[in-house]
Amino acid sequence: MRSYSPDLTPPWKKSTPAPEVPAEPDLVVEEVTTGFCGAVIRCEKTAEGPTVTLEDRFGKHRVFPMVARGFLLEGRPVTLVRPRPGGPGGGASRPAAPARTASGSVAVPGARARVARAGRIYVEGRHDAELVEKVWGDDLRIEGVVVEYLGGIDDLPAVVAEFGPTPDARLGVLVDHLVPGSKESRIAAAAGGADVLVVGHPYIDVWEAVKPSSVGIRAWPKVPRGEDWKTGVCEALGWPANTGAAWQAILSRVHSYRDLEPALLGRVEELIDFVTVGGAS
Repeated sequence: MRSYSPDLTPPWKKSTPAPEVPAEPDLVVEEVTTGFCGAVIRCEKTAEGPTVTLEDRFGKHRVFPMVARGFLLEGRPVTLVRPRPGGPGGGASRPAAPARTASGSVAVPGARARVARAGRIYVEGRHDAELVEKVWGDDLRIEGVVVEYLGGIDDLPAVVAEFGPTPDARLGVLVDHLVPGSKESRIAAAAGGADVLVVGHPYIDVWEAVKPSSVGIRAWPKVPRGEDWKTGVCEALGWPANTGAAWQAILSRVHSYRDLEPALLGRVEELIDFVTVGGAS
């Protein structure tokens, strides 16, 4: 005589059990209802039940209940559980620390590029754009931020006027050698506005934003005023008089944010925050 299960729920309505994964520190997951992605910071026991704190690439913390099928791990639903005291049990190995992007952010495995936002970041020159892409490219694709470059700071007022910044389409601009009293500072001040953020670094050229130690030199040479800075650098260092080839050699030595000066790092992160917070995609 054939026996039947007392559960009459149709198979297509039954939820597939999700694997339980210990919420070990640095495990990167995505919360299913909000899409918030971050690394596990800690787990806590509360009166309402266990919670997990995640930290995203900007250092923002969010606390979520550890409910069944509440998170995605590499795109698949999982149920986070509190780690066992003393570390993982049953012979399971501790999850490896999360991979990091070149900017130092937590990498998101399998993440697809977001549809481009209306907001944009402009940088002054092709070399600047290539450096930003190499270090922040993964982050920018996830955030849907497009980087374009100016032919020169003199073009900025026309670019701002044509772009027409709004609260949902902010414009961020990175300028070389933005120091008080300079021509660059006067143009930047005139072009700024509520939905435009113009920031800069103190270096004559973005080459200088690369740490000398990363390039294999003691310091960037001092080039007499009035001379082409890049040409003067190549001459002083005994490099061939080909600034394009010199830049490619410099760029090849940049592997992560550790190879760049803090004065540039902070300004680029500031621009990314400005065009992504509150902006529409």
